[in-house]
Amino acid sequence: MAPSIRLEIVTPERVIYSDEVDVVIAPGVEGQLGILPHHAPLITMLQAGELRVRKNGDETCIAIYGGFLEVRPDRVIVLADAAERAEEIDVAQAEEAKRRAEQQMANRVASEVDKAQAEAALRRSLVQLKVAERKRKRKAGPT
Repeated sequence: MAPSIRLEIVTPERVIYSDEVDVVIAPGVEGQLGILPHHAPLITMLQAGELRVRKNGDETCIAIYGGFLEVRPDRVIVLADAAERAEEIDVAQAEEAKRRAEQQMANRVASEVDKAQAEAALRRSLVQLKVAERKRKRKAGPT
């Protein structure tokens, strides 16, 4: 049996994921992090992005919106500001949020705060769309 490591993804609201996995690929602030069993201990910040989990050849994608990742000898803990599984993402709503954010960013009279909020909303919607698209492609299978 191949070695595995326990992964726990937690937000302030709920536990998003908890299981034994083979690989965790997370969006670190300095790039993608690949975590395998027996990884050296580590604590790092996460940026908004796609967190991928591989277990027994299957891949699960989770949209993460910042937080921290800690690697311990027996587990990986992700404390996410917010997160959602691919199947929880409403694609139409994400596309509408992307459109609104792009309009707000193009508004020349918007305040810096409004533009920063629009940038954050745009990042979030782009992550949602990326995670949803990866799930849709996996469901469709090879072409």
